[in-house]
Amino acid sequence: MTMGRSAWLIRLHGSKRTPSQTGEKVAIPDILRAQGDDGTPDSAVPADTASAGTAPEPTGAAPEPTAPAAIEEATGAAGTALPAPPSEDPEDPLTRVYTCLLARDPARPPAYSADLADELELPLSRVESAVSALLDMGLLRRTPERAVLPVAPDEAVQRTLGPLEREMRARRQHMERTREQLMAFMPLYESHLLRLTHLRQAEYVELLTDLRAVREAITELGRTCEREVMTAQPGGGRRAEVLEEAVARDEELLRRGVRMRVLYQHTARFSSGTCAYVERVGRLGAQVRTLDDEFMRMLVFDRSTAVIPVPDDPHAAVLVREPHVVAFMVGAYERLWLEALPFETEWDRQTIMDISDELKQTIVRLLTEGLTDAAIARRLGLSVRSCRRHVADVMAALGAESRFQAGYLLAQQEREQPGP
Repeated sequence: MTMGRSAWLIRLHGSKRTPSQTGEKVAIPDILRAQGDDGTPDSAVPADTASAGTAPEPTGAAPEPTAPAAIEEATGAAGTALPAPPSEDPEDPLTRVYTCLLARDPARPPAYSADLADELELPLSRVESAVSALLDMGLLRRTPERAVLPVAPDEAVQRTLGPLEREMRARRQHMERTREQLMAFMPLYESHLLRLTHLRQAEYVELLTDLRAVREAITELGRTCEREVMTAQPGGGRRAEVLEEAVARDEELLRRGVRMRVLYQHTARFSSGTCAYVERVGRLGAQVRTLDDEFMRMLVFDRSTAVIPVPDDPHAAVLVREPHVVAFMVGAYERLWLEALPFETEWDRQTIMDISDELKQTIVRLLTEGLTDAAIARRLGLSVRSCRRHVADVMAALGAESRFQAGYLLAQQEREQPGP
């Protein structure tokens, strides 16, 4: 019969009495052999042979577990020694000692280890080891006279696990306090993130709500521009005061060698002030083109900074410096530029007729989409009066007596046209 269970419990918990104290020579299992720092036995001679002078165990016997494996089996994740479950072997010393104590007549005096050794016919050392293990497990308790009495397992559970549960509660409370202390800094960190977000937004996107600030920003961007300015100004002819402010700034840019491209709508060709502006900047190398339909208003400087309007606020603007957004705006501008027609300052009848026809075709398309005269005028940069005159010309050409009939005839013409 092996002694592994009691031996490794002695190793973990320490025996209350050692063989040297009892004066007996006992066989020491392999797990308790003296070991060096490297974990190897100090002597190749079995410890039980060296101490008791007995023959070594047969080589075919099952080896005792190694110390690290026994410690890993007997300890939990935190390194706390855990009681070993009762062995199914009725000859197990722990089971025999506990059973013997339970079977004793309560009228008899409490038992000592020597009494149990006599009753169980076991060496005193083995009984002492079993008693020490059961004491550690809380299944035995000592009397003032150092005798031992059995303890109910549920009471042992309270004695053994109570300190662990208290420690766990204390650790959980410590964790909660630590969590509260750490999370108390979260508002500071969130404020830091918010401040960084605002800084990044200010770096890439800046809202200017004052018209004076908008003009100053555009002037500064023009002053520092080095390569190119792209301008898109929908809405027909521009006001005289706006053109007067722009022409001085734009001429200074052009004289510094900065490339300038300007997009207007076709209706801007019929504005004398816009034509005079185009003629002045055109002499210095600016390129101006026009489109029929509406497009987004923007200014782009050196393909790095854009100025766009704020909807429903004519006095505000947004400065955009985010590279991907600006690149998208530049790409949109380039597509518009390819579709636009050059702005000729000299009146050419055929050009005017072509543009007038293109405007009427756009009006026809917008009529079929159900837009009102005011919406069409706003989209094409026309006055409502001019728009209505063009609509009347379209209706007369179609022979329609109402806008509804004109829309029907236009849709019918589109269906009858052969496909490409």
